[in-house]
Amino acid sequence: MVDFTWDPDTYLEVMAEEIPDYRRLQDELLAAVVEADPRTILDLGVGSGLTAMRVAEVLPQTHIHGIDESEEMLAGAAKVLDPDRSSLSPGRLQDSLPSAPIDLVMSTLAVHHLNAEEKADLFTRIHEVLVDGGRFVLADLVDPPDPADVVTPIDGVIDIPSTLAEQLGWLTHAGFAPRVAWQHRDLVVVAADKVV
Repeated sequence: MVDFTWDPDTYLEVMAEEIPDYRRLQDELLAAVVEADPRTILDLGVGSGLTAMRVAEVLPQTHIHGIDESEEMLAGAAKVLDPDRSSLSPGRLQDSLPSAPIDLVMSTLAVHHLNAEEKADLFTRIHEVLVDGGRFVLADLVDPPDPADVVTPIDGVIDIPSTLAEQLGWLTHAGFAPRVAWQHRDLVVVAADKVV
C-alpha cells in the first residue's frame, strides 16, 4: 500500500489541482444533503472538515459526526468545525459505524479507496444505521465507461474506483433507491434514499 499522509493545511489546494471539478462536486453534494434537511449527519472520511463545515453553515440545526482514519485530518477538521455542533472520531470505512439514529450519511472522495466487496458491504452497513427514509449522499470518483473521461489521477493501489453502474447496483441491493444527482466525467454525486 502507498504510504501517504494528507495535510489538512494544503488539502484544498491539492484537491483543486488534482480534481478540476472539486468545488462543483462539493456544491452538488451540498445540494443533495440540504434537500434531505437532516438533523444528524455521519460524515465518512471527514478529512479536513471543509465539506462538513459548508454543510453546517447552511444547516445550522444539524449535528455532524465525522470519522476519518487520519489523526492529522481529524485535527484539521477540529479546527474548522464547531465543537458544539460536531464530534469527531478515528475510524476506517471498514469499521463498524455508530449506531445512533442517523438522518443522513455523506462521504466525499473516500469510498473509492475501498475495493468492490468493501464498497458493497459499506453500503449495507450505512443502510442499517440510517433512520427510515434516511439518505446516503456519495460524492466520489468513478471508473467512467469512456477512458477519455478519466481526468483525476489515480494510483490503482489506494485509488480503486468502481463504475457508477456497479455502485448503483450495490446501493439498490442494500435497500436504497439511488439516483444520480450530478455526474461529470469521472466524478459523481449519488443521492440514495433508504427504502422502507
